[in-house]
Amino acid sequence: MPRFAANLTLMFTEVPFLDRFAAAAQSGFTAVECLFPYGHPPEAIADRLARHGLTLALFNLPPGDWDAGERGLAALADRFTELQAGVETALPYAAATGVARLHLMAGLADPRDPAARDAYRRAVAWTAERLARAGLDLVLEPINPRNMPGYFLADFGAAADLIRDLALPNLRLQFDLYHCQILHGDVTTRLRALLPLVGHVQTASVPARNEPGTGEMNDAFLFAELDRLGYAGFVGCEYNPAAGTEAGLGWFTPYRAGQIVGG
Repeated sequence: MPRFAANLTLMFTEVPFLDRFAAAAQSGFTAVECLFPYGHPPEAIADRLARHGLTLALFNLPPGDWDAGERGLAALADRFTELQAGVETALPYAAATGVARLHLMAGLADPRDPAARDAYRRAVAWTAERLARAGLDLVLEPINPRNMPGYFLADFGAAADLIRDLALPNLRLQFDLYHCQILHGDVTTRLRALLPLVGHVQTASVPARNEPGTGEMNDAFLFAELDRLGYAGFVGCEYNPAAGTEAGLGWFTPYRAGQIVGG
């Protein structure tokens, strides 16, 4: 059975961020993820995880100036020093929380631009090697242009090719079922082909990005397919609740009792 991680940036927003850990645990989740933890001290997040018996599955490395519209720095050749500093900012959070993987956002750049391609490759390789020294995996996530226009990494095949080419043991694919459906379709076949590269999975309904089971995909089939394929990682619930988090957790009922504590 998949182990679901509540995304605390999008779910349980009815309460302040640090209170969302308790809300997730009370709803039956044993794991959580978030976009960016940097608004709170790492010790505060570690305390909430320990207090509520939660595992932190994932968070993102600093993306630049998010409020100004930046969506990562990796493909921006003139921001490499800032990217390196951001990795160092993230590492104390990883150490305090015990997270095992971090996501590197690519940024807004033209994937046809040779300078952007070179910058991205350099940033990915450097970051993966830096995280390896801390015992961490790095994951790369293709994101669809409807949600993030101009995002550099918008192709699952391109992400897979880079991961294979760099051949770094801690460099993995973040396979978001929602983004894959919008970008390419044929999600099950792609999942089967790319699973050896996958280090994290995320889910949301298509097209509205609400609860699983409320859109065009057969999400229950895909969760069962992850089991059939032997996927043992987390499935991040990166969706926007349609009418309140608790009211929308009916999809989670069949899975609640099978959620594993720890790991």
